[in-house]
Amino acid sequence: MNATPDTWPITSATDAAHARTAAARLTTSAGVPLVDRARFLTTIAGKLRQCLDRGGTWELLLYTHAGTSGRGRIEAIVRQAGRTPPDPRPWRRSIICPDPAKAADTTTPAQGHTAEIAEALLAADEDTAELLNRLEAQEQLVRSHRDELHHTNQGVLALHAELDAADQSQRELLEAERAARAQAENARRVLTFLANASDAVTASLHQEDILRRLPALLVPRYAGHVDVWLFDDDPTTRHDHPAAAVTAARTGRPQHAAAHPGRLYDVDDLPPSALDREHPLLCVPLLGRGVLGVLTLTAPGPRFDPDEAVMLIELARRVGIALDNARRYEQHRDTAEALQRAQLTELPTTPDVLLAARYLPATHGLNIGGDWYDAFVQPDGSLLAAVGDVTGHGLRAAVMMGQLRTALRAYAIESDTPAGILTRLHRLVRDQQHELYATAVIAQFRPGDPTVLWAAAGHPPALVRDPEGTVRVLDRKPGIMLGVPLPYTYEDHAVDLPHGSTLALYTDGLVERRAQGIDPGIHRLSHALAALSTAELEDDLNAAAESLLKPLLHDSERDDDVCLLLCARP
Repeated sequence: MNATPDTWPITSATDAAHARTAAARLTTSAGVPLVDRARFLTTIAGKLRQCLDRGGTWELLLYTHAGTSGRGRIEAIVRQAGRTPPDPRPWRRSIICPDPAKAADTTTPAQGHTAEIAEALLAADEDTAELLNRLEAQEQLVRSHRDELHHTNQGVLALHAELDAADQSQRELLEAERAARAQAENARRVLTFLANASDAVTASLHQEDILRRLPALLVPRYAGHVDVWLFDDDPTTRHDHPAAAVTAARTGRPQHAAAHPGRLYDVDDLPPSALDREHPLLCVPLLGRGVLGVLTLTAPGPRFDPDEAVMLIELARRVGIALDNARRYEQHRDTAEALQRAQLTELPTTPDVLLAARYLPATHGLNIGGDWYDAFVQPDGSLLAAVGDVTGHGLRAAVMMGQLRTALRAYAIESDTPAGILTRLHRLVRDQQHELYATAVIAQFRPGDPTVLWAAAGHPPALVRDPEGTVRVLDRKPGIMLGVPLPYTYEDHAVDLPHGSTLALYTDGLVERRAQGIDPGIHRLSHALAALSTAELEDDLNAAAESLLKPLLHDSERDDDVCLLLCARP
């Protein structure tokens, strides 16, 4: 570092020019880069102009500081000359110089030398020209960058436009997806309701049950009010039906009556109903084998939803089929019950044995079953009592049941014991029937003999109640079922039945339940029979039979027929 700075007094513009020239020579010899040098010199010149404007005597001090690694620093200080004490905070600027040694050897020019100022001006012009060249290159680079930036901005704008379009398209897709999801969810809900409602209306074979369930299913979600007009209703009962219902009955097509068109699929639009102008009506014919009636629905709101209207029309179609099936079932049920009861025997009256029978058809199905009972007097005076059960239900079971009863009476003339009768029945069923089997139990009461002969073919065991009320099960192993494709000869068994005793013959429908099997039912029947008194059995055997059925058939729904035959010795 030069301990003594180069000092330049500044009192005029010429002094300022000399001082700037000295600073230019110093920074140039020290190897300061052009741009840094120009900034440094311009800053000094500007400060010197400020000093001249303020007046007085100023001085520029130039220091050269040597640094590490061959690099140094040039420092310029501008302060007011002659100030006592010196300004503690003078104006300072410094710049890094690559070669401070050369800067220290720089010869200080004489003040006022015109050639030196001219040389400095030329050097300054050269620096300016170099700066201008660099500036032009930078401007070209800037223009290039500006053009590139412009293109980039255009690309960014185009990208933003594409992104906005993609965002709009995404929003539209999301809205479409939400709408599709909502539509699918609505369709799922409607289809689920249709399936559940169809199960509800087709689960019953009674018209009253079906009609009772409709309002509970539809009100208030799908209809404000439900009315069913069946053509076979009581003609003495007067009902006013909307014109749309009458039109639906006449044409067999759904009708919509409202102040505004419903535009429902495959539905005709009519003016509002005179009976209810405020609410839209949907009148749908109930179709079976022909038009059975009309289902009239009042809209739950200002109008019917188109999708829900399609579902309601389909539900009405299924209701019509269910009503038609229920009507056919009721007709067949009445016919079957009449046929079944026509084949039940009127029990004989004998002095030695009191008889009482009960037959209850199944509550499910067409009530055509294969359960039967019979009692008649043989030519030798013996009383023959029998209970049987043909497997399955339906017309074939009923026909076979009739054949068995007829054959049993015929064979009873030729065979004098229950086992002989069952053996011949077995051959008959085995040779003539296919895929139908039967069970049976036969008991024979001989005049003056307390011993009863009995034989069974795959039938539930009979029960004996003695005069003291003790009940025992005739648990001798029964023979095979009638009709099994095997040759078989049944055996007779004997049981004492003294006066005051009762023999109970029954079918499995009385004692068997799907969830429990047959043994608990036999146990319950034994308890119920033991609970009856001897007086009850002798005074009114029919009432006693009713008393037996009540605890065993407390549930009203039965999958099988029930047959009970009581034989009491008074």
